[in-house]
Amino acid sequence: MTGDTLVDANVLIDVATDDPHWSDWSSAALAQAGQGGRLVLNSIIYAEISIAFDQIEDLDALLPEAIFHREDLPWEAAFLAGKAFRNYRRRGGARSLPLPDFYIGAHAAVRGYRLLTRDAARFRTYFPTLDLTTP
Repeated sequence: MTGDTLVDANVLIDVATDDPHWSDWSSAALAQAGQGGRLVLNSIIYAEISIAFDQIEDLDALLPEAIFHREDLPWEAAFLAGKAFRNYRRRGGARSLPLPDFYIGAHAAVRGYRLLTRDAARFRTYFPTLDLTTP
């Protein structure tokens, strides 16, 4: 297990939008995670956050590479995401394509990262050994 943390989009959106309910928790959790290791993003998280921005420069200003390490999704994570999605479908899940959370959870799992998120339920269900930081 590393001290690095994969940061879920919901935490970053809370901070970027100064969400009245979640901004304080997300800001504090992000700061604490950054003290213990690298803060990591992948392209799926980046894409989820990009919806709130019109210009890539504005998004990159929020997520400077000096603070947020950008990492490709490992092939092993893609495989694990597929297995998690299969379990989701077997449990009656209606979506026909894997959800972003499956890729995000699998990425954290195969790299041994902690996952900083507000959306713990799906991660706990499909990645039960994942180290989560949640409210």
